[in-house]
Amino acid sequence: MTPASITTPHTGVTRRSTLRAVFVDANPTLGDVAQKLLGTIDVPFTINRQPDIRSEAIPVTLAGAGIVVIDHTQFPAAIARQCTGLKHVVFLGTGVRSYMSPEELGELGIAVHTIKGYGDTAVAECAVALMWTAARGFARMDREMRAGNWVLSDSLQLTGRTIGLLGFGGIATEVARLALGMGMKVLAWNRSPKTFPRVQFVELDRLLAESDVLSMHLLLNEDTKNFLSRERIAAMRPGAILVNTARGALVDEDAMVDALRSGHLRHAALDVFTVEPLPAGHVLTSLPNVTLSAHSAFRTAEANHNLISAALDHCRRIAAQGR
Repeated sequence: MTPASITTPHTGVTRRSTLRAVFVDANPTLGDVAQKLLGTIDVPFTINRQPDIRSEAIPVTLAGAGIVVIDHTQFPAAIARQCTGLKHVVFLGTGVRSYMSPEELGELGIAVHTIKGYGDTAVAECAVALMWTAARGFARMDREMRAGNWVLSDSLQLTGRTIGLLGFGGIATEVARLALGMGMKVLAWNRSPKTFPRVQFVELDRLLAESDVLSMHLLLNEDTKNFLSRERIAAMRPGAILVNTARGALVDEDAMVDALRSGHLRHAALDVFTVEPLPAGHVLTSLPNVTLSAHSAFRTAEANHNLISAALDHCRRIAAQGR
C-alpha cells in the first residue's frame, strides 16, 4: 500500500510516513477532537467513527495499519493475531487490562501504550461529586420527586469526616486536594510509600476501620482484582460510603451488594462496573442506596483534549522511531 501524504497546516511541508494509525472506535466527541488535532501530526491517521465496533471487525478496519488507537473495545490476542502489520496499540486510558492482555500482545510483537494523567482532575471532581450525592441522598430524592413523591432524606455532613483513599496516584492526589479544601480529614493507603501534605498514610486495616468515605484509586491487575473483598468490606466502618471511579473489578460486587442490603454500607456511588455497559435489570439498579454513573468520570472537554493530544503524541513518537 502506498504511504499516504499529509500536509502539516502549520508549516505547509508535505511529509510521508510509512506507518499508518487507525482510531477504530471513535465516539462522536472523541472523533471530533481527533479531527481537530490531526494537523499536529505527520502520521497518516484514519478515524473510524464506530464506537460500538465488534472486535471481529478490527482486522478489516485496520487494513494493515501499524498503530491502532482503542477507546473501549475488547482486543483479545486471537483478534490481534489477525491484524497483519500491527505493531502498536495506543489505549485511551490506564485501565488497559479490562480490554486486553499487554503480555499476550507483547508475545505477538505488539507494544501496548497507555495514557496517564489526562483526566486526573476530571475524575477527582466526579469522585467528589459522587461522594456528596451519596452523602446527601440527592439521586434518590430526584427519583422520588419525578415519581410524584416527597421523600425527605436524612443526610451525612462531610465537613470534619474522614475520607480514605485506597491507592494514591494522580487522581487520588486531586481528590485529597479537594477533600482537604472541604474540611475533611484525609487518610490514604498505597502499595508503595508516598507522602503528601496533610494526608496521613496508614495501614490498610486502619483505613478501612476509620473512613466515613472510602474512595477506590487502584489500578486493576491480577493482584488487585477483588481487592476490596468480602472480608475487607466487613472490616469497613459501619455506615461508610463507598465511591468507585477506578475499575469495577476491584470490588467483590456480590459482597458489596450484601453490605448495601444489610446497611453495613450506607451507600455506594459507582462510575465503573464489573460488566459494562451495566446490563438492564442488574441488581445495582434496584437498590435505593446506590448512585450510578455510566463510566463518565473522565469525560470533560478538557480531559478529552488532553487524552487525544496524548494519543497523537504517541503516534508521532512511534512513527519517528520508524518501527
